[in-house]
Amino acid sequence: MSDTHTTLRSMHDLGLAAWFGGSLMGAFGVNGAAARVGDSTQRIPVASAGWSKWTPVNAAAIGAHLAGAVGELVTESPRMAAQRGVGRASTLKTALTVGALAATGYSRMLGNRLSRAGGTSVAGVTEPNQQTPQNVAACQRQLKLLQWAIPALTGALIVVTAYMGEQQKPGQVLRGMLGRANGLMHTPKTMAKGGGLMQMSKAMSRNGH
Repeated sequence: MSDTHTTLRSMHDLGLAAWFGGSLMGAFGVNGAAARVGDSTQRIPVASAGWSKWTPVNAAAIGAHLAGAVGELVTESPRMAAQRGVGRASTLKTALTVGALAATGYSRMLGNRLSRAGGTSVAGVTEPNQQTPQNVAACQRQLKLLQWAIPALTGALIVVTAYMGEQQKPGQVLRGMLGRANGLMHTPKTMAKGGGLMQMSKAMSRNGH
């Protein structure tokens, strides 16, 4: 079980690190370097070539992260049921993941549209100039927002993951379980049936506490 947890956590963390780092480097590095190309009609093709090279690596990183995240969700489900606050953090993490996936997918679609535009004159990869067609400029304006939204969302995922790691410390686990048990005991239905204590006991025994 320990080896399984290590593998899942490694997939989760390494995939997320590549997703975050790649998006940030792309915004600063790939797009920034392409904007310095002297020929304004070659700026989009240069950036498109760089992003195309990164896309398969990014897809593999996202896949590894998602596989690790799902695996961790399954293995940590008993603690989610028993420890107060873990469920809320997991819900927030899921929402951020969905948002990052949507932003990444839409960004790739916009990037493909720019790539098909060919040698269009632009001020930068995400900045049009006076010669840029309106449809290309519209894609650029959306990409300018998304290139920062993706690292912001994945960066927030890293922060939430760190917080959830803190929740796994013995003291936090104990306080969270006591808080959940206290909440269940003060619920009229569970007080009448004793369901809260029974659920708590089963969850703690599954978790080895």
